[in-house]
Amino acid sequence: MKPLLAISLCAAAAASAQEQVSFVRDVMPILNKAGCTSGPCHGAAKGKNGFKLSLRGYDPEFDYSALIHDLSGRRFNRADAARSLMLLKPTQQLPHGGGTRIEIDSPYYKTILKWIEQGAEFGDPVSAQVTKLDIVPSEVTLPKPGGKQQFKVTAHFADNATRDVTKEALYSSNTPVIAEVNDTGALESLRKGEAAVLVRYEGKLAVVNVTVLPEKQGTERVAFPENNYVDKHISAKLDKVKLQASDLAGDAEFLRRLSYDLTGLPPTVEETRAFLADKTEARVKRSKMIDKLMAKPEFVNHWSVKWGDLLQVNRNRLGDKGMWAFREWIRETIATNKPYDRMVRELITARGSTFQNPPANYFRFTRDPKLAMETTTQLFLGVRMVCAQCHDHPFEKWTQNQYFQLTAFFGGVGIKDGMDSNEEIVFEKREDFEIKHPKDGRVMPAKFLFGGEKLAPREAELRQSLAEWLTSRDNELFAKAMANRMWSYFFGRGIIEPVDDIRASNPPSNPLLLDALTKDFLDHNFDLRHLMRTIVNSRTYQLSYRTNEWNAEDEINFSHAQPRRLSAEELYDGIYLATGSHPFLRDVPKLFRAQQFPDSTVGLGGFLDVFGRPERQTSCECERRSDVSLVQALNLLNGSTIADAIADEEGRIAKLVLGGANDRKIVEDLYLAALNRPPEPREMDLAQTYLAGGLNRAERAQDLMWALLNSNAFLFNR
Repeated sequence: MKPLLAISLCAAAAASAQEQVSFVRDVMPILNKAGCTSGPCHGAAKGKNGFKLSLRGYDPEFDYSALIHDLSGRRFNRADAARSLMLLKPTQQLPHGGGTRIEIDSPYYKTILKWIEQGAEFGDPVSAQVTKLDIVPSEVTLPKPGGKQQFKVTAHFADNATRDVTKEALYSSNTPVIAEVNDTGALESLRKGEAAVLVRYEGKLAVVNVTVLPEKQGTERVAFPENNYVDKHISAKLDKVKLQASDLAGDAEFLRRLSYDLTGLPPTVEETRAFLADKTEARVKRSKMIDKLMAKPEFVNHWSVKWGDLLQVNRNRLGDKGMWAFREWIRETIATNKPYDRMVRELITARGSTFQNPPANYFRFTRDPKLAMETTTQLFLGVRMVCAQCHDHPFEKWTQNQYFQLTAFFGGVGIKDGMDSNEEIVFEKREDFEIKHPKDGRVMPAKFLFGGEKLAPREAELRQSLAEWLTSRDNELFAKAMANRMWSYFFGRGIIEPVDDIRASNPPSNPLLLDALTKDFLDHNFDLRHLMRTIVNSRTYQLSYRTNEWNAEDEINFSHAQPRRLSAEELYDGIYLATGSHPFLRDVPKLFRAQQFPDSTVGLGGFLDVFGRPERQTSCECERRSDVSLVQALNLLNGSTIADAIADEEGRIAKLVLGGANDRKIVEDLYLAALNRPPEPREMDLAQTYLAGGLNRAERAQDLMWALLNSNAFLFNR
């Protein structure tokens, strides 16, 4: 009988253990689901009404202590559990500013009641840790708007236990106008398109991609010709979402778009005429033009502007000499097609004089170790770590500990004055370089954000170790972040958008395409020019901006080109090239184009700043503005920049009129100069009629040029 009795006692003990309620496994999820730990409630920075919990429950130990020990333990009642404040308040038995969060006698109420009755144990945080979430279904495709789908969420714990947490999980849609999801995990589609549903439970995240097909799908799709692997993945996605791609852009449309994207300048009148007259097969002559433009010095100018923005090349921070030195290093990097990984390593490991070793200027605008870390991860990994400084990241897996462990790589960076005026020296500190956790003051060891199994931080060479990990081929984000950013420069948006916010809750619109671009970038040893050439040679890049009835509303699948407003520098240079005039600004030679300006202080407060030129105070692409304003409209209508350029006595119109050009020649040249295409027959007739309608042909030609420069066809790259 003794063995049987032992078995019986063990079974009873196991049953009792299963019924034991703990804070970390059972109560914390309820507080999160009820919204108690949300930002508008007790998860706020200062809490609510004298009671503070950690945001989204990222710190269970802190929350447990607040509930059990604050107010001398008055928030729970051991003698009469049902009279505990933590039950009376959320059930509105006592006044509660947050309203009713839990219903009396609901499963959540009973769980908390039982927890208090059992002694309010914290539980084992190790075994209660959630290791992964399973979502069923893992992907949703609905045949038309109005469809519904219920999710089921299963949590897997470190002790191998599983639990259905569908009711306790938190749900959100990144595009609720397409598909919205309620608190119980029920999805409803509202209109055609794509969305991503983020499912969160106790620090774990999972994303479910949702596709809602158009109710009207039309006839069978026309085959999408493939120039390279880019088109293969675009075609597959368009098949999935039942979209028809636009037609191929015409030669003039393609040439203008390509020239602006590669050099920041429009094609010249002569280039346009020659390209349109070339009868070579379109794919061949376009590929040749790509190579020709990438070999121009204007290519270096254009991409130096982009990297100057990202690396904050600004004399207000670097001084004149430092600014020019850093700018020339960037230009040399682009001109020689330096591999991207080498470029980044030179920046991260830079030391010495900011004049003699220009990459050291990187640390002049990231002096604080935290800022250096945040800038590095956002710029080169596409990860925004700033949210993890005060608490675990609310939308990602990054923790507060990881924030300071990664910051530790920059703790030893010191900056001191050099021998020359405005020169600074970047050096390695020998003391006072420890990074301490703000919560308890413990020194944080340097640790990579993820991976690093093949590497280990070397204490004597922390920045070198970081650079090796960051630029490693095994780093899952380094090449991907740049492939995504480069794609955005040619399409107006990234496959992941924003480009510097890569996270599980912000999935790519075409993950297979992004993976293919990343692999190609790695296979060609971080060759940025190869990546650019691959993108612009694709048929996808060469599609027309003109839409069809199936893709008119598409903004994320690249079924047609998206018109993009010219950047400030592109617009400025485009005006002067179209009019045949030259600007004159202090601090730069007369023939300098805006693409060649070294920083944002040239022409400060003028046309360029009105049209969104960044001040270069951050490394975020968002600093360059593309908004439309009344001031911009007034500058285009009657501002001195356009007016003076059009009326220039040595400009295009003056030369045409004084050279005896007839009306047809004037109209054709102005269209080719401004819109980079010949006028259509109706446009030619209207323009010739206008020029012939008065005595002053020069003024009327100026009016025509003014109208062209104010048209969307000029103001947008499409």
